[in-house]
Amino acid sequence: MRPFTEVLLFALLSSALSSLAGLNPARAEAPADPPPDFAACLGTLKTLAQERGVPAPVAETALSGIAPDPAVVPATQSQAEFVKPVWQYIEASVTPERIATGQAKLAEWSEVLGRIESAYGVDRHILVAFWGVESNYGAALEGSGIRPVVPALATLACGDPARPGLWRDELVAALKILADGDADAERMRGSWAGAMGHTQFMPTAFLRHAVDFDGEGRRDIWHSVPDALASTANFLKQSGWRAGEGWGLEVLLPETFDYRLADETTERSFAEWQRLGLKPANGSFPERAERRAALLLPTGAKGPAFLLEPNFRVILRYNTALAYALTVAHLSDRLRGAPGFTRDWPREDRMLTTEERTDLQTRLAALGHPAGGADGKIGPKTRAAIRAFQEAKGLVPDGYADAALLDRVRAADKPAAP
Repeated sequence: MRPFTEVLLFALLSSALSSLAGLNPARAEAPADPPPDFAACLGTLKTLAQERGVPAPVAETALSGIAPDPAVVPATQSQAEFVKPVWQYIEASVTPERIATGQAKLAEWSEVLGRIESAYGVDRHILVAFWGVESNYGAALEGSGIRPVVPALATLACGDPARPGLWRDELVAALKILADGDADAERMRGSWAGAMGHTQFMPTAFLRHAVDFDGEGRRDIWHSVPDALASTANFLKQSGWRAGEGWGLEVLLPETFDYRLADETTERSFAEWQRLGLKPANGSFPERAERRAALLLPTGAKGPAFLLEPNFRVILRYNTALAYALTVAHLSDRLRGAPGFTRDWPREDRMLTTEERTDLQTRLAALGHPAGGADGKIGPKTRAAIRAFQEAKGLVPDGYADAALLDRVRAADKPAAP
């Protein structure tokens, strides 16, 4: 599931092609055949779909005559939640307008949300936050980035060498949705990655978790808000959501804090964190002091700090990007009336590009600090490697990757002069 607010070129390209077709009626009636390699791949996909239980007529109809979508493969390299500074990503979604609209939606759908809470144990503010981040409460479903799902997934399955198996699985799942009658080809539209409906379910997630909450006979996450929100609640419940608990909270650290404790994986009770000098930035710690949380510093000692409860990991099951999960969490707090973050972000720092993050991971490994691979994404293993490097160099071991850190790592990785 991915937010699809990125600007895509597909609509402009489609418009241009349509104009050309209008000048040449023969071309409009007889679209060009797909490239030979793509056509051969489509044949393989039809066979795969049938082997996995998709009726042959469904696979044949859905995959015949389609052309590759030129926008989707490039989009795999520009997902905003992985390339923007975390504060830019959060602030693009947690706006005064998005908060006000979300609060209006909470009132409008109060009765339905109450029934969903009773059925699944997921807080309504979290559900509406997912809705707001994923599709701006449905407003983005008519945007220029929306496209037919099957051609997009077929293009990715045939053209993305990094994850072809993922895209094949999603394509087969989309064909099964068609076969089940929950959607037809016209209804089944979504993002470049095949994420669909108000809360952007991938096809495999739809098959596992979508529900018919409004009782109208189909699981309609495109047009039924009750179905979309209840499906999201079901996803979260099945992923381990703990009813009655939150996602976490912003905290303030003491000046003498040992930053090696901020490894985002080691959980301690709120009582233990309190003994270590942590204080809530707003409000108070949970009444049940035995509840456990891990400490995260997205931008190191310079920015906000968060204690993350197990429900935060469930949000990450929806989308693995840390910036995305923090955005959903923070928007849910703002919808219930909480203030913004107490500490600001280090906005003067230059964030690393994907290539620079990959270089950092490679150099850390060469220095004896394995970062869990060189994929250009800063996760717990990379931050642990950074902390190890920082500690070895006498720096604050906060796991923060910025341009200044990369310069230090590059300097340390230079071969000694002869």
